[in-house]
Amino acid sequence: MTARSGAAAALWLLAMACSKSTSESKTRRDPHSFSNPEQVQVRFLDLDLDVRFDRKILHGIAKLTIERWTPGSPLILDTRDLRVEKVEQSRDGSAWAPAQFELGKADSILGAPLTIHLRPAASLVRVTYSTSPRATALQWLDAPQTAGKQYPFLFTQSQAIHARSWIPLQDSPGVRIGYRARVNIRVPGRVGDKPLRAVMSAITDPSAGRTGTYSFMLSHRPIPSYLIALAVGDLEYRSLGPRTGVWAEKPLIDRAAKEFEDTEQMLRSADILYDRYRWGRYDLLILPPSFPYGGMENPTLTFLTPTILAGDKSLVALVAHELAHSWSGNLVSNATWADFWLNEGFTTYVERRIIEAIYGRERAATEAVLGRRRLEAELARLPARDQILHIDLKGRDPDDGATDIPYEKGALFLRTLEEVFTREKLDGFLRRYFNHFAFNSITTGIFKTYLKKHLLDPNPSAAAKVPVDDWLYKPGIPAGAAQPSSKALAKVEAAAQRWLDGGKIETAKWSTQEWLHFLESLPKELTPEKMRALDRDFAFSRTGNSEILHTWLLMAVRNRYSAAYTKLEEFLTSMGRRKYLKPLYEELVKTPEGRQRAAAIYEKARPTYHPIAQTTVDAIVRPSR
Repeated sequence: MTARSGAAAALWLLAMACSKSTSESKTRRDPHSFSNPEQVQVRFLDLDLDVRFDRKILHGIAKLTIERWTPGSPLILDTRDLRVEKVEQSRDGSAWAPAQFELGKADSILGAPLTIHLRPAASLVRVTYSTSPRATALQWLDAPQTAGKQYPFLFTQSQAIHARSWIPLQDSPGVRIGYRARVNIRVPGRVGDKPLRAVMSAITDPSAGRTGTYSFMLSHRPIPSYLIALAVGDLEYRSLGPRTGVWAEKPLIDRAAKEFEDTEQMLRSADILYDRYRWGRYDLLILPPSFPYGGMENPTLTFLTPTILAGDKSLVALVAHELAHSWSGNLVSNATWADFWLNEGFTTYVERRIIEAIYGRERAATEAVLGRRRLEAELARLPARDQILHIDLKGRDPDDGATDIPYEKGALFLRTLEEVFTREKLDGFLRRYFNHFAFNSITTGIFKTYLKKHLLDPNPSAAAKVPVDDWLYKPGIPAGAAQPSSKALAKVEAAAQRWLDGGKIETAKWSTQEWLHFLESLPKELTPEKMRALDRDFAFSRTGNSEILHTWLLMAVRNRYSAAYTKLEEFLTSMGRRKYLKPLYEELVKTPEGRQRAAAIYEKARPTYHPIAQTTVDAIVRPSR
């Protein structure tokens, strides 16, 4: 055991020991993983994949380099719906021998453990397997479901615990690995004489030609399994700067390059704020509209929904958010999903600092005010147990924790620290924090200890103003929380009242954020006449801005504005972003008429949604199935 690996093991054990609230439970297992890294830990993944569009499966060989802490212990991996063909072991890779293995009973949330019995000298394990067509991380799109309409498309979404559905590994954010991959695209990956392109969350050469076989490497920057990502499609590339660029299908590539032309400037600003970017390149990939999230911060290659292509850069805060994850989330990760706020709260705070650096303080302020409003709405609907930053998810799907709480309450906590301790002191603390824990996964308990030593204790009078335990372990918003304000949004509120009173308002220069605030400043219950007037005056049912359209359609459902129902069905059947689907279906099912409409739309839309989105909407529309 080297000193470096020993230190990593010690940090992992400490993280697991500090994984439960203020009492710091002594459990050493991630409750969302069967794996046993405290006994045998995977250090490196060498992956060979055949992409079989004809069968909608991946056939793979996963070679795992392991480090053993407890002699005689088996290696336990996480799987979900994998067909394991054989398992082999080796001392040095020169000779391989069969390894005895058992695939355990499947759990509806966790999948099934793969237990592998090892010889004393074994340091390598090789698993030959194939995925199921129902793999929860994978979405296979036929040509008509893509922007180009000519070629099929595949993409993965591994967060939170979906990596196990396409790779047998220790699928816990507390286990970090390097990886190498070779991807071979099989029939019909080659259509005519034009191979499809594969890209991954690893070092990719955008200038390399299309061959149908691609190699990737991310060896010296270990990552959690949820950040391993793959996409295959008819992709083109545009450079955005020395370290940045964008991939997309041909019909979208020019729009995407224009929308995201400030990405290089964002990266430079983040470098200045929080020290150097450590991942080499920062490229973007525009996915088909069925992608279930706004973005996914896969290292070197952020996955993005096309719904942010607004044409005016008004939604590029999402790019700033995913870029911020390069520090909070990718560089320093949550060790368990109970600590998810360490990823998302920090990232939302850093995102707004990047937005301020590029687009000005007022733009960042409007984002913060709208975020505070979303937080308050979320708190009003969630039970107390789900309002806590360090959320208890034991026995639950970790996707249940992906509410606005870790994002907005976490960011508000840091914003409060900034106001109490000064921005200069918080920035210095964050730079030290990111450097101290670089390429490690930590818990809320570890963060709290570091915060106390490096920010609270040196500044006792300021520390007395921040009830840290209330922020981390209690529901609601603690006393003394920051209250962001925006002059632009205050004017919008006045304009909303003037319009309600029958007056004219000037909206020509409004940003997306101002339009959203306008809609949210109106009464929840509006008369049919007022709904028609809104649509007549501002053409909301015809807007191409997905954020504004989503908010308008929620109002339309709530107020039974039937003129928008055609647009509602078009929206729900043309994209699969979970952020939009969940609130709309939840609003629909509140009435018998709406439930009937939701069921009819979902029957048509469900085959086009990613498995993650299907699970979410099934629980809303088909709760008894």
